[in-house]
Amino acid sequence: MAEKPTTAKEYSSEQSKLVRATCLYVATILGDYIEDIVIVGGLVPSLLIDQDSLPDGVDQHVGTIDLDMGLTLAILEGKRYEAISERLRRAGFSPDTNDQGNPTRQCWKITEPGKVTIDFLIPPINEKDEGGGIRSIEKDFAAVVTPGLMLAFSDRIKITLSGTTIKDEKATRDIWVCGPGSYVVLKALAFRNRGENKDAYDLYYHIHSYGEGIQDVANALKQILHENETKRALQILKEDFTDRDGVGPVRVAQFITGDKDANIQSDVTGSVIKLIDQCN
Repeated sequence: MAEKPTTAKEYSSEQSKLVRATCLYVATILGDYIEDIVIVGGLVPSLLIDQDSLPDGVDQHVGTIDLDMGLTLAILEGKRYEAISERLRRAGFSPDTNDQGNPTRQCWKITEPGKVTIDFLIPPINEKDEGGGIRSIEKDFAAVVTPGLMLAFSDRIKITLSGTTIKDEKATRDIWVCGPGSYVVLKALAFRNRGENKDAYDLYYHIHSYGEGIQDVANALKQILHENETKRALQILKEDFTDRDGVGPVRVAQFITGDKDANIQSDVTGSVIKLIDQCN
């Protein structure tokens, strides 16, 4: 998958609105497969955290440039994936291309009215199923193997998404969104794997801004604390986010301001330490 922009100023509200409209559009064509799909990635904070009623001092989330769609392994049963891919094709989606002009089967795009891509993710089948690899589903349809993704199907929240689709249609649909605990796990694992500023920012924003306080995130994590991926994620947070000059806090500050910022880094560290303490 393409690397994300490294600073907040590279994200636009217009592109984020297109991604949200694309998510709603997909929900209108895959409604009977709602149980097989969960929204993960950069769109999640704006779906779980009401951006119109944020507390004083909390900025709106910067948004996202693409839509990350988690698929359950159950779609492999009875070739249910065939209906999903066929509907997406009929709706105007097709595989994107990389910088070399080759199709990316795990990343599809729609180009009207503006380009939005969907990155497909799928859980590992077993412990030997290496994260980051590409699982082939059909000749032109694949998904990125993503450790921890199954947690997003146990810790998830159904939300009602209303608005206008990318085809300028008014619609209201229910969708499943990665829950507050599994989101921390997935973002921590993603950060350790690729170290992107945006992942660090998403992680911090979610921990800092979700619900009534950090305890709400901790309570969700406690429900999946027995999972190896959760234990691994908390260890990553401890190693990368509990020192003010650690890689996590520094990259959050770099994403927000373009440089180091002692106040932001201290806030990141304090939030993560509090989360870890409340999970014990």
